[in-house]
Amino acid sequence: MEDCCRHSLLSHLSSLLLLFQLPFAGSAEEFVVIGPSDPIVAMLGGDVMLPCHLSPAMDMENMELRWFRSKFSEAAFIYQNQQEQREEQLAQYAGRTSLVKDFLTQGEAAMRIHKVQAFDNGLYTCLFRKGNFYEEANLELMVAGVGSAPQVHIQGPEEDGIRVMCMASGWFPKPQVQWRALSGEKFLTFSETYAQDAEGLYSVEAALVVRDSSSGNVTCSVLNAILGQEKVMAIFIPEPFFPQTSPWKPAFMVTLTVLTLLIFGAAYYTKREHTAKQQERQEWEKLHRDKEEDQQTKEKVLKDRGELQADLDWRKSVYLSAWRKAQLYAVLWNGSLHFASSWSDSLSKVDISSSKPPWLLWK
Repeated sequence: MEDCCRHSLLSHLSSLLLLFQLPFAGSAEEFVVIGPSDPIVAMLGGDVMLPCHLSPAMDMENMELRWFRSKFSEAAFIYQNQQEQREEQLAQYAGRTSLVKDFLTQGEAAMRIHKVQAFDNGLYTCLFRKGNFYEEANLELMVAGVGSAPQVHIQGPEEDGIRVMCMASGWFPKPQVQWRALSGEKFLTFSETYAQDAEGLYSVEAALVVRDSSSGNVTCSVLNAILGQEKVMAIFIPEPFFPQTSPWKPAFMVTLTVLTLLIFGAAYYTKREHTAKQQERQEWEKLHRDKEEDQQTKEKVLKDRGELQADLDWRKSVYLSAWRKAQLYAVLWNGSLHFASSWSDSLSKVDISSSKPPWLLWK
């Protein structure tokens, strides 16, 4: 029994040792995608390859290989089921991309872009998928193109110098323009205008005003900073083209400055005098208005006083009239009382049996 158990345990240990010695099935599918560390430079109109490779190296023929722009759906090229897939490809890359298959079995693949355009400039992502596992890497394509040589011509006099124009077109990316004198000294002050055409290529116009008649030749250079290539054009400006300076010009400028100062001084003095007179007039008008208001106030007070006095006189007359009437009524009332008393006394003295009327008896 013990021998049987011992034999079973040894057999399980042997199986475990064999299991640890076998490679993991999942690890055989894992890989890393590696792209170029530096930007890839391509010339306008030429061809360029965007390579990526696997680590560890393995056969890529049955993988899905995809190069796209900023989004997964913006595909520049798709290789799947051992053939190119065009359904999801951007229209700008149709017929211009292909797969370099020379080293697929060694884990290396590259997308080739034919007839490079300005649109191709920018970032790309290469994505490799095997089953459910995938990895990706980023790479940058820098498109560069040298356009036409600059054309330089004299436009005419401007201010106290000569205006010179430099024009070039068909450059990518935006070129750098520089003006130099015959001595090699750079002109730091000039204007420049850029524009892009339908293909994304740049044109430039740079204007310079040359004020020093001793400059002689001036040079316009247009530089592509990526390629380090430039095109140069020079022009000679004859000295008679520059505005002639008069010996009286400095004296005229001094006189003009003095006259300007005198005009400003006279204008300032006139304005100050006008302001003072205006203030004085405003004060006089204010004083006159105050006097008129005082006079109107006095007249109103007198008018109100007269009306009040008339009202008092009227009330007084009414009061006196009522008082006289009251006195008259009192006198009449007293007389009536006295008459009534006398009448009563007379009646008491009358003999009723007498044949004389009573009023005869009062005599």
